[in-house]
Amino acid sequence: MGQNDYPIIKHMKGPLFYAKILLFGEYGIIKDSKGLAIPYNTYQGALKKSEDLSEVTQKSNLNLNRFYNYLANLENQDLVTFRLDEFKKDIEEGMYFDSSIPQGYGVGSSGALVASIYDKYADDKITVLENLTRDKLIKLKEIFSLMESFFHGKSSGLDPLNSYLSLPILINSKDNLEATGIPSQKKGRGAVFLLDSEIVGETEPMINIFMNKMKNEGFRKMLNEDFAKYTDACIDDFLQGNVKSLLGNVKQLSKVAFDNFKPMIPQPFHTIWQNGIDSNDYYLKLCGSGGGGYILGFTKDFKKTKNILKDYKLELVYRF
Repeated sequence: MGQNDYPIIKHMKGPLFYAKILLFGEYGIIKDSKGLAIPYNTYQGALKKSEDLSEVTQKSNLNLNRFYNYLANLENQDLVTFRLDEFKKDIEEGMYFDSSIPQGYGVGSSGALVASIYDKYADDKITVLENLTRDKLIKLKEIFSLMESFFHGKSSGLDPLNSYLSLPILINSKDNLEATGIPSQKKGRGAVFLLDSEIVGETEPMINIFMNKMKNEGFRKMLNEDFAKYTDACIDDFLQGNVKSLLGNVKQLSKVAFDNFKPMIPQPFHTIWQNGIDSNDYYLKLCGSGGGGYILGFTKDFKKTKNILKDYKLELVYRF
């Protein structure tokens, strides 16, 4: 065979963008309370190109084309502009987003895609290497909110921000964000883990349920008082490495969620959720908007918890 007998495949591989886990602050951050998000590098995505697209990559390519049309029609040109011709050309040449991040799992699959597009095509992009002032973080979050709203109604912009920076982000309030450090993992028995519900969750219906609940004064009061209080305490404990206090506050948060966010907890998990609270072996909480996908867990003894929940798929996130 001559050297020209092979098809020429243009290889383009963009940088990797990771999944994210919102450890604390789901729903609360829609209403402006504290949140803490961390990158989760078990899953990632990158832009790639191929002249021979499979069914899956073809679907991604079409999705990128729809996203291109959305970005081309954005009216807010002051905030961000893109090299759209280049983006369009790459799509026509078979670009797709190659991702291992599960969709509908609350770990930011659309966020990683948005981060990769901004990284590759935005003009005057803000980079991780700069001094990330609060103003720059807010601007990035605004840009990402605008971009990600294509995928689900009203995006906070936090998922793409987390994926783009690959740093833990502390949300103090809507206009007050900071990149933060988290204590390095210990070789302890305790752990933060993910429990796979094996149900795909849709973000939008969950947010609609939440917004309807917000019309109820009692629910708003609970959110502003109990939910915000325990969320803030958990974040402080986690960042300071106060494990004992953290687990106590996570237990309260688990109770509040069980009492007030039941529609967001898939039915088959109600029993083990309650069992965790009653036994103190582990505590479960929502990961993202709920309704399926992952459920977050905290335990002082991961080995024991793995045994108790042996019928479920668990993934280790962080040890303490």
